[in-house]
Amino acid sequence: MIAGMVERVIAACDGASKGNPGPAGWAWVIADSAETPTRWESGPLGTATNNVAELTALERLLSAADPDVPMEIRMDSQYAMKAVTTWLPGWKRKGWKTAAGKPVANQELVMSIDALLAGRSVEFRYVPAHQVNGDPLNDFADRAASHAAITQEPAGSAYDSPPPPQAPDAARPAGTRRRATGAAAKTSAASKPRSAASTRTLKAKFPGRCRCGRPYAAGEPIAKNPDGWGHPDCRTGANS
Repeated sequence: MIAGMVERVIAACDGASKGNPGPAGWAWVIADSAETPTRWESGPLGTATNNVAELTALERLLSAADPDVPMEIRMDSQYAMKAVTTWLPGWKRKGWKTAAGKPVANQELVMSIDALLAGRSVEFRYVPAHQVNGDPLNDFADRAASHAAITQEPAGSAYDSPPPPQAPDAARPAGTRRRATGAAAKTSAASKPRSAASTRTLKAKFPGRCRCGRPYAAGEPIAKNPDGWGHPDCRTGANS
């Protein structure tokens, strides 16, 4: 490396919301030149949307990173990327209004990110989420954000936390499960009894609303159904 040049930092960030809106969390990770995580952090957001979680993750990453060091930031949120790379200039010209003349959603977060990007060298790179053999840094941030959303506890290298665990499929929002193919799918299907998946219940950490339209309170038993989490009876009814 030429003397005086600063090596680019590779990072990733992600947000998660279990319900959208629902229990949410954010996470970022910074890697070395071999793309091995060296620093990471995650935190809870209480109840929030996916978009708020994604933008918060980017804001926290920019706040934690050295502004004088060029960065490549990998993200799987097209909304968050377009908000800060494509739509933001037009929003500013229009006084933080959309093309339809409506106030920009999540304006405070977007304005904070805009200020943090000023004068920095940042390259944004979109990476698809939940892919077999996908981007490892994005996967790390995804797992950390998901864990923070579930536990509502902060974690990271500053806390001497272990690497984030792989979130169980049942804890992922509907439609985001990783799909195995071929022999792996057959092995997985053979090793997991159907009855365990269909009868698993847990106590809700947060209040929510079932697919039947009725709410459930924190502490009530809930079970996974095709549309998320809800009353065990509704899960039974969906499978009958």
